[in-house]
Parts: sequence; C-alpha cells; structure tokens
Amino acid sequence: MPFIVWNSAAPTTAAQASVTTGTAIKTMLQIATPSTRQIQLLEWGFSLDDPPGADGVIELMQTDVAATVTAHVAAGIQNLDPNGVASLCVGGTSATGYTATVEGSTTATRTFDAVSLSSVSGESGLQYVRQWMPDARPIVPISKWLRVRATTPTTASDMRCWIVFQEVG
Repeated sequence: MPFIVWNSAAPTTAAQASVTTGTAIKTMLQIATPSTRQIQLLEWGFSLDDPPGADGVIELMQTDVAATVTAHVAAGIQNLDPNGVASLCVGGTSATGYTATVEGSTTATRTFDAVSLSSVSGESGLQYVRQWMPDARPIVPISKWLRVRATTPTTASDMRCWIVFQEVG
C-alpha cells in the first residue's frame, strides 16, 4: 500500500502550505522508518514558489541521525488506498515530520537523488518529480531516517515537497 507525506500539515480549509527553506541547509521533510519495516521509495518531488537567490541543491537521502522537526500527526501520513491501514512510520520531533530546527550530527548517508537549482531558473526549474522503475526503487532500512534537505544559501524560497513510499517487510 502506498503512502504520501508532505512537508506541512495535511490541508483542511486552506491549500497545501509551502515552507521556507531558510538560508542554510535545512531538512524540509523527514520520514523515520519503524523498527519492524523498511520503506521502498516510489516517487518524490518538490516545487518552489520562487527561485533561490543563489544556486542551491535539493537532496533526497538516508541518514543515521534524526533532525529535530515539527512532528507529523497520523493524518499527515496518508494512505493512498482509502481502505488501507495507517502507516507504521509515526510522527514525532525526532521521527516523521517537517521543517527542521536542528539538523543533528549526521555521520553516514546514502544519497538517492540530488537536484541543482539555478538562481535564474524559469518556471520549469521550479518543479521536480522523480519516479523510480520497479527494479530501481531505493529501500530505506529499519530504524533510519529519510530526508529531503534544501540548501538555498543566500535567499530562502517557499517549498512544497512530498515522498510516496510503501512499507515492505
């Protein structure tokens, strides 16, 4: 069963919110894998409301340490099957959430994708989507963290990002 998670609270009476990237490296979205399941990535992407003030980079990576984030609630980790069960990837300030305030001391990573951003990007440079072929889908092991990190060094941009994944046993 696939799940989708965004870098903001689930929208109700307003549109999906964008979140500022800041002007230093910042984890925009984090998923903590449970101690009993791995996750397999199906798709991820982002959009920016404005180009950054200087060239930047957006990364999708596995880390060994959690960032301190705004905790997602269960409704923020949406099962794409309306009859499906809840995700085992629970929300928490050092678990699944968004908008990091502390990055943590990461010592080991696996990078699944990295996208360069140009400060002079046109409309096409402000959106990105990647879907993996079935035999090339990355797997994040148990008790690790998957992060979308943004580095926009001089001027912050407002960003929406998401990850579509499935839990595998």
